Amino acid sequence: MIMSKVYLSSPHMSGNEQKYIQEAFDLNWIAPLGNNVNGFERELAEYNSMEHAAVVSSGTAAIHLALRLLDIGPSDNVFVSSLTFVATVNPVLYEGANPVFIDSEADTWNMSPEALKRAFVDAEREGTLPKAVIVVNLYGQSAKMDEIMDICDEYGVPVIEDAAESLGSEYKGQKSGTFGKFGVYSFNGNKIITTSGGGALVSNDDEAIQKARFLSTQARDPAPHYEHSEVGYNYRMSNIVAGVGRGQLEVLDERVNQRRAVFDRYYEAFKVIDGFEFQPELEGTFSNRWLTALTVDPKKAGITRDDIINALDEHNIEARPVWKPMHLQPLFEGCSYYTHNQDVSKQLFENGLCLPSGSNMSQDVQEKIIQIIRDLIPAN
Repeated sequence: MIMSKVYLSSPHMSGNEQKYIQEAFDLNWIAPLGNNVNGFERELAEYNSMEHAAVVSSGTAAIHLALRLLDIGPSDNVFVSSLTFVATVNPVLYEGANPVFIDSEADTWNMSPEALKRAFVDAEREGTLPKAVIVVNLYGQSAKMDEIMDICDEYGVPVIEDAAESLGSEYKGQKSGTFGKFGVYSFNGNKIITTSGGGALVSNDDEAIQKARFLSTQARDPAPHYEHSEVGYNYRMSNIVAGVGRGQLEVLDERVNQRRAVFDRYYEAFKVIDGFEFQPELEGTFSNRWLTALTVDPKKAGITRDDIINALDEHNIEARPVWKPMHLQPLFEGCSYYTHNQDVSKQLFENGLCLPSGSNMSQDVQEKIIQIIRDLIPAN
C-alpha cells in the first residue's frame, strides 16, 4: 500500500506559535522589527548561554554577515568543511574569497583536525593564512571543537561555527554554535525547529552583533533621511516569523529528545546488520540527531544505499544520500582540498544515507520504514 508522503524532516509545530503571531498582529508590528524579534534574539542567546544574537532571513545570510564582520574580501582564503550543504560555502564566493576545503574524519564525520593542521602548515609556509575557518556540525553531531579551536587559536584565525543542523546539541557540556567568534543557526523548514525560513548569528561580541543588525537592515546610517555609506542587505527577520521561532524554541529540548528516540529505534533495528554503520556520537558530546545518518557497505550488507532509497521511494517515503562534498561539486572545481589520510568525505557520500527523522513521525510509520529496509537484506 502506498503511504501518504513521508518526508525526511517535516515541520513540527508546538501550538504556541499562533500566540506570538497574534500578538504581532495586535500590536501591528509586521515589519522586521518588534517584540518578537527582540524576544527571539534574547531567548535564543539565553538558551545557548551567549551574550547576543541577531535573527535574520536565513542561515546563509548569517554566514555572509559573519564573513563581512571579519572583513573577508577578494583573494582572501577561507578554510571550510567539505562535507556540507552548499549554503555554507556560497557566502565565501559572495565576497570574492577562495574556499579551501578540509576533509572529514570518521569519529564525527566532521572537519578533520589532522587535515586542518596540514592546511595551516602549508598556508603559513606560503604566506596565505586564511582569514577564517568555517567548521560544520553535520546532522547534529559536533566536530572536535577542542582540537579545531586549539589549531585556529595557534594561528590567530577566527572560527565561524556552522551549527545550522546542530541547534540543541552539546560538546562537553557547551552548546553547539558557541565555540567560535560567531555561531550560525538555521530555521529552515526542515530543521529541528523552524520559522519556515530564517537563521541567526550569535556571538559574545556586542559590537559585532550590533554591526550585523546594521548591515542586515540595508546599512542605514543614523540620519533623518536615508543615508548609506557602505553596502548593506535586506536580511532582517520579520516580527511574524520571529513569533513562530519563539513558539518553536519553547519545545526545542522536547524535539531533541524526539529525534534521539527516532535514532534509537533505527539503531536497535539495524545494529546487528553487517555493513550498516551509524554516524558516531563522539564521547563527551550530545547530538540532537537532526537526521539519522548511516553508511551502507554493499559488500557486507548485500544491498546498496541506493537500493534503500529506491525501495522507500516506491512507498512514497523520502530518503537521501548524505551531502555531496563541496570539493566534488562543479562549482568548486580547482579549489584546494586537504584529505584526512584518505578521502573520507567522498567515501561517506558514496555510501551514506539519511533516513526520515521527523520528530512528528509516528512509531508505526517508522516501523514500516524499518520493515521495508529489512525486506531488502539478503537471507543468510
